[in-house]
Amino acid sequence: MASWSAENATKAYLSTLKMGHRAKEPDVAEFISALAAGNNAKLMVVACANVTSSTALALAAAAHQTGGRVVCILPGLEELQSSTEFLGLGSCHIDFVIGEAQALLLKEYKESDFVLIDCHLENHEEILRAVEAGGNPNGALVIGYNAFGKGSWRVNGSKTQLLPIGEGLLVTRIGAKARVNNGDCGGKRSRWVVKVDKCTGEEHVFRVRFPHGKRIEA
Repeated sequence: MASWSAENATKAYLSTLKMGHRAKEPDVAEFISALAAGNNAKLMVVACANVTSSTALALAAAAHQTGGRVVCILPGLEELQSSTEFLGLGSCHIDFVIGEAQALLLKEYKESDFVLIDCHLENHEEILRAVEAGGNPNGALVIGYNAFGKGSWRVNGSKTQLLPIGEGLLVTRIGAKARVNNGDCGGKRSRWVVKVDKCTGEEHVFRVRFPHGKRIEA
């Protein structure tokens, strides 16, 4: 993901604060909005078990700061109608999709860089795996809400934190994938390798060169 932007985070937080009267738990919405905007998220996806909550509006506030897009995945038409009624005019800033979040995140929304998952979904861990297997080379930030009593997530090479905010938030950062580029310069082939330190999140870039067409004879 892009570097942290304190300005975006602050503006998104304040925008969400203004709509606090619509939120049952405004602290959750404000936190999520600031986190998404501060990380300059561009494709934000919400996987809902039922009717969407004010967190979708919080992401819309973040998208306004980053120039991003918000997609809300719902299980059916009834939830869609109830969600648009609940969000009112705010629903105009959100793209609603009916379908299975796990499949959609593996295909149509594999480039998502900020994903919000309702842990009331029976397959919430499988949805996380779909994000992990997705195609965003810069990684993604994944948050599970309604997380109390659901247990922690298991993610390869990533740490998950349970925050006592609202009904519990599981926060996981999926690191950037290592990228390998091949080049040919001055008669020598070279390879750029980018590796991410799993502990610090820092990227280390290495360039390895070796002679073009070098042969080893017995």
